[in-house]
Amino acid sequence: MRFITAMLFAALLLGCEKEPANPAGGESGGKRTVYIGFIGKSQGNPVFQAAATGARDAAKELADRYNVQIKLDVLTPTNEDPVKQAEAVESLTRQGADGIAISCSEANTVTPAIDRAVEKGIAVICFDSDAANSKRLAYYGTDDAVCGQKIMAELARAMGGKGTIAILAGNQSAPNLQARANGVKAGLARHPQIKLLEPNGTFYHVETPEKAAETLQQAQNANPGIEGWALIGGWPLFTTNALPWPAGKVKVVSCDALPAQLSYVENGYVEMLLAQDCYGWGYKSVEMLLEKIVNQKDPPSQRVIDPLTPVDQSNVKEFAKNWDKWLGK
Repeated sequence: MRFITAMLFAALLLGCEKEPANPAGGESGGKRTVYIGFIGKSQGNPVFQAAATGARDAAKELADRYNVQIKLDVLTPTNEDPVKQAEAVESLTRQGADGIAISCSEANTVTPAIDRAVEKGIAVICFDSDAANSKRLAYYGTDDAVCGQKIMAELARAMGGKGTIAILAGNQSAPNLQARANGVKAGLARHPQIKLLEPNGTFYHVETPEKAAETLQQAQNANPGIEGWALIGGWPLFTTNALPWPAGKVKVVSCDALPAQLSYVENGYVEMLLAQDCYGWGYKSVEMLLEKIVNQKDPPSQRVIDPLTPVDQSNVKEFAKNWDKWLGK
């Protein structure tokens, strides 16, 4: 009798022990845990800070809709480094991630890591900057060729359809920036009285505000005949006094509409900013990954294009309010 009582007591103790925590991809509290990695280009760039906010918000807000728990790892490198991005993809693959969202600093470097992840059954979405020849599921972001064409169209309007322009083009290896620069040139063909500075009016640079401003200023000083700038990224506008001329003398249209850039519109130095859906890069990428991981549903297209929002003096103050949310203010 004592033996039976002791056995029952032991069984009761075993039954009361807590179950160990389940790893990502397992079950937790009756719900599946979905493990998603997020990799922007650089931590210091506000567009990727906003994208990370979007990804975190999606992880919080969409968990109930998909009846899952979501583990989100943000592994954006401190500075742009495609090798570190590839290493982050490899790390997520080893850890058993279910999905990865990445903006590719350089497509060729990250493509092998993306392909290995996909071969392991991981869903991969590229946002902002694509690895189009990889096995990724889809791309969410700007149609960069169209973006370049819109920048050129707005610049031509501001210049009255005539004059000489230059292009500030960032990293020559970034596929999204190559497409935008080519889009500007394609749009230029529609304006026969506007010419690109000869012999080469496209200026590449390291993508820091300081280097971008330095490149623009040196080019303008060496070529005072430049009457308009197409900024396919708004890098120099992240600094103060980046445009060394009286407001409106040289016309400027730029991609992006980050907080530091908005004062240039308010003060008349920039005609228009074309804002990308940088918050949505994170939010929408996580949503598309969940659709694939949980519902086995592919995106509607391999290229899902985000909207471009024109920002000029008519709406700049209202648009600025978005950044309070996107940057967690």
